[in-house]
Amino acid sequence: MAIGDLTAVSDDTDCYYVDVGAFDVPGYGSVYLLDAERPAVVDTGLGTNVDRVVGALDELGIDALDTILTTHVHLDHAGGAGHLLDHYPDATVLSHDIGVPHLIDPSKLVAGTKAAVAEQWKYYVDPKPVPEDRIEGIEGGDTVDLGDHRLDVVHAPGHAPHQVMFHDRTDDVLFTGDAAGIRPPAEESLFPTSPPVNFDLETCLDDAATVADRNPETICFGHFGDAAFSPDLMDEYGDILTDWVEQVREKRGELGDDDAVIEHFAETAEPIEPWGERKTKAEHRLNVRGALGYLDHIGRK
Repeated sequence: MAIGDLTAVSDDTDCYYVDVGAFDVPGYGSVYLLDAERPAVVDTGLGTNVDRVVGALDELGIDALDTILTTHVHLDHAGGAGHLLDHYPDATVLSHDIGVPHLIDPSKLVAGTKAAVAEQWKYYVDPKPVPEDRIEGIEGGDTVDLGDHRLDVVHAPGHAPHQVMFHDRTDDVLFTGDAAGIRPPAEESLFPTSPPVNFDLETCLDDAATVADRNPETICFGHFGDAAFSPDLMDEYGDILTDWVEQVREKRGELGDDDAVIEHFAETAEPIEPWGERKTKAEHRLNVRGALGYLDHIGRK
């Protein structure tokens, strides 16, 4: 799959995804398109590449988008929401209640993202504020009605308190955002995602268990597309996350300096394809910062 390609999730669903090429990495930005009675997208990418989402919708013959669903408001998932609204005047954004104010006024979100991603900000574009009359809050237990598809809203706050998953029971597809980790296509194992400032290990493990309990036929990751699902996958992810935090804890005890810990993991990481060396190092820096913040948090309890 190349950047810009539109791919069917499977032959018997109404779901597709387009690779929007986030960070210039093939596959990293997966925006899902639901060709429902009331068409919807799940996540939007950074906003630098909204034209690829519009092009994919055009390819499917969708010229009137109804709903923009955001799994969470981190800008690699929701940064294009306001930009996409410009193309679809009748569309409404749905986001967890906690995230709604940050899409209406994204200034704090931008400041936090710049602090977290550092030099990677060059791949972003400033998000456009979402007008108050074009966004609605949702929470766990709600249902999104797309006519011939109904999606369960499942709160998954471990990665971020404003994260939700969407379970399309019609096609038995679960859109997990970052709740189930990341699986680069060349890797056999899932990759942990533990960004600052809200990462919480125990809640992430609860979210993984929730994914396993849902036991969908297909899981749609926020990055690198979809996969056939087995509950064992979430047992694997729980072990990976737990081991990752323990590695960071041990290295902090050894080095005694957080900057040194961050650079240790970045500089010793084996390049992961298709990230390559640059993005692999950036992901490790981000995830170490989040794990260190979590360790500080539990240390203050």
